Amino acid sequence: METVNKFVENNNKKANIEELPKKTTIENTNNETNSDSNLANIDIINVIEVVLPSKNENNYIADSFVNSLEIAVYDLQNESLNFNVRRYSSDEELNKIFSENSKSGKIFIGPLTSSDTEIIKKYCNKNILIFSFASDRSLGKDCVFLFNFFIEDDLNAIFTYLNEKSKIALLYPNNKYGNYVNSIIDNYSKINESTLIYKIPYNEDLSDIREIIKQLGKYDFRKKELERQISLLESKKDEVSLASLKKLKRFETIGELDFTHLIISDGNIRILELAPLLPFYDIDPNRIKFIGTGLWDEKSFFDEPSLQGAIFPGTEFNKRKEFEKKYMDLFLLPPPRTSTIIYDVSSLINYLTVNYENFNQINVFLNNNNKFVGLDGRFSIENNLIKRELSILKIQDGKAEPTM
Repeated sequence: METVNKFVENNNKKANIEELPKKTTIENTNNETNSDSNLANIDIINVIEVVLPSKNENNYIADSFVNSLEIAVYDLQNESLNFNVRRYSSDEELNKIFSENSKSGKIFIGPLTSSDTEIIKKYCNKNILIFSFASDRSLGKDCVFLFNFFIEDDLNAIFTYLNEKSKIALLYPNNKYGNYVNSIIDNYSKINESTLIYKIPYNEDLSDIREIIKQLGKYDFRKKELERQISLLESKKDEVSLASLKKLKRFETIGELDFTHLIISDGNIRILELAPLLPFYDIDPNRIKFIGTGLWDEKSFFDEPSLQGAIFPGTEFNKRKEFEKKYMDLFLLPPPRTSTIIYDVSSLINYLTVNYENFNQINVFLNNNNKFVGLDGRFSIENNLIKRELSILKIQDGKAEPTM
């Protein structure tokens, strides 16, 4: 029988945070176990070490995670659970935090990056548990569980949504993220019988983006074809030709494109610079469906005229609406989109510490294909990696709503 329990409703104790919430549900969908007798006698330590960088390039995200954790702690209302925030600015400081605190039964949240997670994975032999925010999926093994927004979930949602009539072009930046998408997208295009026609990179600084878009839309060819047909009609004097000529002179180009959907695997301010160039060079969003990734889940994109009607994989804003309001009220600025991750991680840890007594029980639970519902929607943990079930959202009039 399927059971559904609140992560936090079974406990009325309050939680504390050193340094200075909606609730998450679990659905148990698998009764298989992976028992480890070596872990059965290891009690869980209810002081959670939150390990985040204080380096300049990561300060903004790390600070937002601490802010989000403060909201989660208030919402969890569990006095027996303590979150001890530790910041580090060097590899030496990071190693020191883990070497001094890696006692059997200890749970860590962090580090933030893949390079830092690579450094501390060696502490898995200390019988600890690490919830890292690394993006390198190969690091998800042993005691390291990765929580992030992975492009694999985006592509799975996109190609599940598309059908066999879809003809797809991929436009991607020539950077680590874009090249990774390019390297894996063929695997996901096999989900249905859609056809992946083009995969075209552009410079990360957008220095070649106009030429790339013209190339993608065969702009020069279609423009010359328009000019050729106008020239032919101008030599004729009959009413039909004159009417056609008048109509053609309103066009920028002529001829159909050979793709129906355009996936743009990019985000940040580049989207607001890139997107308007598509209709400018006659890639019409009314005829070609623009598709983004989870990087498009930013309110600043939703008013862009060229993105009206575009779609991307994500979760409904309503699921995190209350969280964002609390964040704004407390910290007087909007939370970064990624700030919800640590909220869901802390809710999961709260559930684990309330409902399980030792590491063996936690090990069984985390390897049991359970499903959770958090601020970022439904997810499961498979092979030490978070796997999200995403909806397809449509941008329209300043909002992103689920497609019908």
